[in-house]
Amino acid sequence: MRSVYQRRLPVHMHRILACALVGASLTLGAGCSSTIEHLPVYKIKVRQGNYLDASAVSAVHPGMSRREVQTLLGTPLIVDPLHQGRWDYVYLYRPGTYDSGEAEERRLTVFFDRDVVARVETGS
Repeated sequence: MRSVYQRRLPVHMHRILACALVGASLTLGAGCSSTIEHLPVYKIKVRQGNYLDASAVSAVHPGMSRREVQTLLGTPLIVDPLHQGRWDYVYLYRPGTYDSGEAEERRLTVFFDRDVVARVETGS
């Protein structure tokens, strides 16, 4: 003989419970999604690449060696194997949610001729 706890529910009760669970989950999901849309999204500040200090950039001039440029500015972000006489320095800054300031992008390209600086181009 089965006890009260071992009895099985009739098939129609399983369907009723399943429908009740689906309805409850849809109701809860709809209520949560409307509150999530109003929450602010936190964004971190992002700094990428080589920070280009204005005094270091102005110190780079034609006639300097690769080693001198690397000492001033650091290792370049991009060294193109197809253009070995060119070093590209790129700096990107994206402010976070609570940071003041605007997005910033700085570029510096150093062209070499026989391991000596031939020209320097700056861009933003």
